[in-house]
Amino acid sequence: MSTNEAIRNFSIIAHIDHGKSTLADRLIHKCGGLTDREMKEQVLDSMDIERERGITIKAQTVRLNYKAKDGKDYVLNIIDTPGHVDFSYEVSRSLSACEGSILIVDSSQGVEAQTLANVYQALNNNHEIIPILNKIDLPASDTEKVKKQIEDVIGIDTKYSINCSGKTGEGVEEILESIIKILPSPKGNIKGPLKSLLVDSWYDSYLGVVILVRVIDGSLERGMQVKMMSNNNKYIVEKVGVFTPKPKNVDKISSGDIGFIITGIKNLSDTKVGDTICDPSDPIDRPLSGFKPSKPVVFCGIFPVDNSEYQKLKDGLAKLKLNDSSFSYEPESSSALGLGFRCGFLGLLHLEIITQRLEREFDVNLITTTPGVIYKLNKIDGSIAELQNPTDMPNPTQIASIEEPWIKATIITPDDYLGAIIKICQDKRGKQNNITYSGNRAVLIYELPLNEVVFDFYDRLKSISSGYASFDYEITGYKEGNLVKMGILVNAELVDSLSMIIHKDFAHAQGRLVCEKLKKLIPRHNFQIPIQAVIGGKIIARETIKGFRKDVLSKIHGGGARDRKRKLLDKQKKGKSRSKQFGKVEIPQEAFIGVLKINKDV
Repeated sequence: MSTNEAIRNFSIIAHIDHGKSTLADRLIHKCGGLTDREMKEQVLDSMDIERERGITIKAQTVRLNYKAKDGKDYVLNIIDTPGHVDFSYEVSRSLSACEGSILIVDSSQGVEAQTLANVYQALNNNHEIIPILNKIDLPASDTEKVKKQIEDVIGIDTKYSINCSGKTGEGVEEILESIIKILPSPKGNIKGPLKSLLVDSWYDSYLGVVILVRVIDGSLERGMQVKMMSNNNKYIVEKVGVFTPKPKNVDKISSGDIGFIITGIKNLSDTKVGDTICDPSDPIDRPLSGFKPSKPVVFCGIFPVDNSEYQKLKDGLAKLKLNDSSFSYEPESSSALGLGFRCGFLGLLHLEIITQRLEREFDVNLITTTPGVIYKLNKIDGSIAELQNPTDMPNPTQIASIEEPWIKATIITPDDYLGAIIKICQDKRGKQNNITYSGNRAVLIYELPLNEVVFDFYDRLKSISSGYASFDYEITGYKEGNLVKMGILVNAELVDSLSMIIHKDFAHAQGRLVCEKLKKLIPRHNFQIPIQAVIGGKIIARETIKGFRKDVLSKIHGGGARDRKRKLLDKQKKGKSRSKQFGKVEIPQEAFIGVLKINKDV
């Protein structure tokens, strides 16, 4: 048996919380990757936040040795992938490094939206797929019903499906045998010139940049020189190793293997995910196709509550950036919130995780502004500009039209909640493309504007469906929309942090809400404060905070003092208009946080 034939590279795909990491634990334990003493739950989830929330954020790789029932030794390379929509780029690159996938479906819940999305990605990569029905130990498990769903909704054969339980370990051996029998071995030429794919890279404070590679042809050895084809830089390989799941140094990795190399690179930007690594003395003609780079789609401002923590925040962002190429940030200043950063994320979960890690790992108290998306501005002069921050919007007279990103959303829900979900989608300016049924579950396909989804759509979907509906999306492109910039004036001064881009139909209602909220949260001053929502030069909503008023007439007694009273009141009025003109309104931070929460409360 050639070396290639003894290798199986596969990824584990599933919807969030269907048991990918737990099953990976069982496979590792069964193959003796870790001893009983070293075993712990979610062994591949290295971050505290992953373990706490029970989600996978970073794709992890493990090499296992397995002696099959046919008496031969096999090498299994597992890639455990994230299930959440925000980390689908992690899934796509993991799939590119494999030949097959095991699809895990919760036998008590059935097919969910993310299951569909990940299966389609696997099929696009020409993967062989083994369906696995997990959690058969649960009383609500119904394997026959779920098999029918897999065939109806996804359209793959369940002839070779396996029932298992990640919790009890039932069916694990059967899974390992199926991987050997059904999944193909990698194709590649061990004797050919070196050709390998850069799957991932991260920064280690002791070793520098660690590069995860999948060798397609040839071998990678310690001490050899390699070249990155994207920038033509050459490096000497100092270490070669595999994860078992502990890092283990080896002399070389060959065609079909997945492992890591260390080349003394100190800067993560030198390693581009999807790059091709080859031997400069025996170069190849064409690089591998690689994969689409992940681009941030959601942007928001992050500011420290206390300005003295600005440096801590800056250092924290720089460290997180080292291990997350999809995250971006640049300095930003706000008259209300001080110095901070404009950050780009893959979605709201990604935003939440980054802010949580900043607060935990770097001990910074944060304020985040309302998340927004990238708009395209088509200007009168024919040029096109990208807009992330509403405060940077040019004069409306220069703009011909504004385009916003749209998504194709897949929602799977029990019939009972269908009406309420359609209502939400319509409220969010959605267009229904398709609706299909499998048993008592409906599969909805909707087109929605991303800026409507980005804030509270997922939370509302979960709350009205009692948690049963699942949601997945992909960005389809840009469409022109009737969008306007709404600004907030406090005492005739524009507050830049409260500006937002909004659809014209919703602007009046949103403007009124913001003004009402600010009226409650801004304390009274000695003078009257007008709060106005404006579009261009037009005021669309207004609230007034009344000023404190001293009783200047209390010292006047007796009759016939009408003129004196009037003079005193006129004098007070002049004083108030003067203080209104020169007085500065202090807007407390609670007011900003209150406005940011409006969308969640609606």
